[in-house]
Amino acid sequence: MAEDAEPCALCGRYGDRLPMERHHLVPEHRDESPVAVVCSPCHDQLHALFTNDELIETYHTVETLRAADRMQSYLDWIRTTNKTSIDVRTSNDVRERR
Repeated sequence: MAEDAEPCALCGRYGDRLPMERHHLVPEHRDESPVAVVCSPCHDQLHALFTNDELIETYHTVETLRAADRMQSYLDWIRTTNKTSIDVRTSNDVRERR
């Protein structure tokens, strides 16, 4: 594990083999958006659970994302795994809100 590896801002996992991505906390406003470093599985899960409008209006900080009811069972699970990728499907509920 790299000593300078930054942990995922959501699940707290880190490691050389865990792909990390930059999540724009205010989607569609990338130039002025703050960025959080998250692992690829968490990033995929965020975009499967929340619409961009929801991210912009309500879930635009790491703290609100981490505390979101929709994220709790996922975070509880992912923290116990070594998975570096997950198969994510956008729920019908999210599709209807888009």
